[in-house]
Amino acid sequence: MKRVIVKSSKKYSIIIGKGLLENISDHILPILKGNNVYIITDDIVESLYISQLIKSLQKNNLVVHKYVFPNGEKSKNAKNYIDILNDMAQKGISRSDTVIAFGGGVPGDLGGFVAATYLRGIKLIQIPTTLLSAVDSSVGGKTAIDLDKGKNMAGVFYQPDLVVCDLSSLNTLSDETLKDGCAEVIKYGILSGGLLFNQLKKPIMKHIESIVYQCVKYKRDIVQKDEHDQYLRQLLNLGHTIGHAIELLSGYKVTHGQAVAKGISVISKISFNLSLCAKHTVDEIDNILTGYGFDLNPMYSPSDLASAIIMDKKRCNDSINLILVEDIGKCIIRKTMMNELEDMIKKAITKVPL
Repeated sequence: MKRVIVKSSKKYSIIIGKGLLENISDHILPILKGNNVYIITDDIVESLYISQLIKSLQKNNLVVHKYVFPNGEKSKNAKNYIDILNDMAQKGISRSDTVIAFGGGVPGDLGGFVAATYLRGIKLIQIPTTLLSAVDSSVGGKTAIDLDKGKNMAGVFYQPDLVVCDLSSLNTLSDETLKDGCAEVIKYGILSGGLLFNQLKKPIMKHIESIVYQCVKYKRDIVQKDEHDQYLRQLLNLGHTIGHAIELLSGYKVTHGQAVAKGISVISKISFNLSLCAKHTVDEIDNILTGYGFDLNPMYSPSDLASAIIMDKKRCNDSINLILVEDIGKCIIRKTMMNELEDMIKKAITKVPL
């Protein structure tokens, strides 16, 4: 078992290991105040794990409530958000009680936003059950729901009180869901380079505890320096500007990991065309992405992608910060004018580096 301590606006632990759900109360009880625990999860996680979680909590005389919604990005919406708040109020959840966001990125983001805004903020525990949520969305305090015009457009920064990452839950993931998480892990490998990137060249599950630990530790270090995403934290957006545009254009039929992989590939080619990185860096990135089975076709026209990026929450007036690649382990933030994006994407898609 490994532990990462985050010292941001709130100090909390991220616990990483296998079999943690079996004794989850040992980790949760020290931070609880009230007797009510409100679990927010999806129907897949409910069918696999919720009885184990509830049993452990009830053994310690806690009153457990749950709200379950259909799996998938489309559930991260305003209706579910309001329905959950109303359900919590009806059940008498108080400011001393605790929300447990249990599952992948959707329960994590939605549950976090609920905890942040119900009664102006109550305790929050994140229990990620996917690789993507373990290395990324459960850490760092970003909470949100999607709007019709774009992803994560309504949300707040709200750090959890605890993150418990039971790696045993990864054993029940479908190949596609595991692959989604691999895209985020590859992102961290490109950002940090070194040991992490090299470990990704081998079967990921052989070193999964070390890999998750390194990703979380890298994100922790960034968050502690820039909790509210003013500049440095934007490095974690590598591949996401284009990735989010692809998700939006597909009506979220393209999953987050698939879209981010496509976005990373396009960004590496933009970086090459700007003379920031060498051809072998582009090849190295594409090779590791295709090695994990990702289709790197961006699917949409440069015009459509550029138009969708206008809705990106990181846009500032007529510009946006792109995360570009200089080398494996060295990425930079570059202010880019919105009217330049379409041509940059077009050249990256149509002009193959020699």
